[in-house]
Amino acid sequence: MKSKEETIAEMQLVVEQMRLDDIEENPDCEYEYFQCDACGESQPLAGSVQYGNYRLCNNCVLLAEVGFELGQIKKIEELIDAMEDKRLIADCEFIKNEEQRSQN
Repeated sequence: MKSKEETIAEMQLVVEQMRLDDIEENPDCEYEYFQCDACGESQPLAGSVQYGNYRLCNNCVLLAEVGFELGQIKKIEELIDAMEDKRLIADCEFIKNEEQRSQN
């Protein structure tokens, strides 16, 4: 059985390769952004994955896959729920930035 550290290191390589494969297949996806359903941040499409109704950025894909591999989460909704605070922070930052832009 692999250690937690080995599992994480292995998943980091897998998720990074997914990102690189996406860029190789469609170079524009590195510069196309979407709002991640887990962290709430604007992230590149490269390396993102659709889990049911949710699209996760490459960073959150890593969290999800490690969570699945280690048995810490059974379904993607558990990660979505756990990251609610992070999404709220991202939304607040977006609103603050938009207000600053509109004042300039």
